Amino acid sequence: MVLGHPFFRMFVDEAEIYVKAGDGGNGCVSFRREKFVPKGGPDGGDGGSGGDVYFETVEGKDTLLDFAGKHHWRAENGRPGEGNNSYGADGKDLVISVPAGTLVYDTDLDLLIKDLNEVRMKVLVCRGGKGGKGNKAFATSTNQTPRESEPGKPGQERHLRLELKLIADVGLVGMPNAGKSTLLSRCSAARPKIAPYPFTTLEPVLGIVELPGFRRFLMADIPGLIEGASQGAGLGHDFLRHIERTRLLVHILDIMPLDDSDPIANYHTIRNELARHSAVLAEKDEVVVANKIDLDPDGTRFKDLQERLDRDIVAISAATGQGIRELSELLWQRIQSAKTPA
Repeated sequence: MVLGHPFFRMFVDEAEIYVKAGDGGNGCVSFRREKFVPKGGPDGGDGGSGGDVYFETVEGKDTLLDFAGKHHWRAENGRPGEGNNSYGADGKDLVISVPAGTLVYDTDLDLLIKDLNEVRMKVLVCRGGKGGKGNKAFATSTNQTPRESEPGKPGQERHLRLELKLIADVGLVGMPNAGKSTLLSRCSAARPKIAPYPFTTLEPVLGIVELPGFRRFLMADIPGLIEGASQGAGLGHDFLRHIERTRLLVHILDIMPLDDSDPIANYHTIRNELARHSAVLAEKDEVVVANKIDLDPDGTRFKDLQERLDRDIVAISAATGQGIRELSELLWQRIQSAKTPA
């Protein structure tokens, strides 16, 4: 069975939030009051420590949507101490679940705290305040009835920026209407929007590609890029960072573009935008795919494309399914090679 999962209707990949650890509980001033004990000593207990704040990556999350409507996150305060040497309870820690691929920045310090790039990673971002000491702790041989205690320490607080970079094995790139969404729907059970006009993909979509022998890999469809995307043109510039995490890029070329543009010129346009965005993308392993070969029955356009680009190109038709199985096997092999240390 082929599995896949589309993104939520609302894809959120950035969020700014305020987090605060719990304050420590106050120490207690108290004296023993027992029958037939004329001089009871101090018995005020210490306050409990405030809860810490952690971020933890979990499976099944692919968006920062949880933070769209909630901007303040607080751990529980420690309880105050009580008489009879009773210590206050510690506040509960707050563990905030985020998707793998989340970068946590301190906005005030402009500092990256942690790149949570694997599932089940956990990082402490705010430490809870210590509880204050009760008056029993201040008793000495010369001060046997102290009436002083300590207030609890405040918990740490931070203004954070969360940024999500998707983690996928394969990232699909190309001009609008090159056939990326159709290819993803052919390879997996993901169902991105497909229509004969540009920018039908408005947000990244993930699909799980399954192959015989219990093999699988994760494929991401990124909104189509145009010239100037790295400077903000079009839609894809908001999502370029997501393909930095992929092991492999699949660059899809439409051999018969609707606007009669040159596929080779389109290829170099996308390559230039990737390079302008980051050197990481420019150096990433790439498989070039020529799509819509069903519209080129004699192979003239495909042969011309190979000669002019002077590199290996995989021929497919995402619409009819031609070449999809061979492409999936090739991608699996390239992914395994990327995982193996040189």
